Amino acid sequence: MVHHKLVLEDDFKETYSLLAIHCSEEAYKVAYLINQFVGLKLRRNDRDLEFSNNGLEVSFPRFIYDNEAQYTTYDLVANTCRSVVANVQSSGGLFTENASETVLTHLIPEYKKVDYFLKIISDFELIPLRKLISDINEIKQVISAYPVDVDTVKSKRNLIFD
Repeated sequence: MVHHKLVLEDDFKETYSLLAIHCSEEAYKVAYLINQFVGLKLRRNDRDLEFSNNGLEVSFPRFIYDNEAQYTTYDLVANTCRSVVANVQSSGGLFTENASETVLTHLIPEYKKVDYFLKIISDFELIPLRKLISDINEIKQVISAYPVDVDTVKSKRNLIFD
């Protein structure tokens, strides 16, 4: 009897382009600047990107633009989330202190210095990434923008937004 083995790894593989953006502005301002200078129509998504990391609930702001004419979806997501850990009371001295600790969590830990990622999903093979990167780099508040090789990202599961 002959046994057939089906390999479904490629069926679930999502192809997308990923841009890293270095910018010290808030997420809403970065989305606004990209809308103004690049011509996208990013808007805040109803639900942020949320997941649990070491027992801590983290939330990353997410902006999305679905260009139906070009069958392309743009997702702008912050790479860092600041969370405040529960207050710890120290009663070792004369006065009690409430000390709170801020924990920084990264969406993609391999790229800790990146502030934002722009994920581009398109039905077309060729996306004009050079022009997009050039337009983003023309924004005065953006320090730099460059493509990221998706195959080198170890935590790809964090980039699944649905």
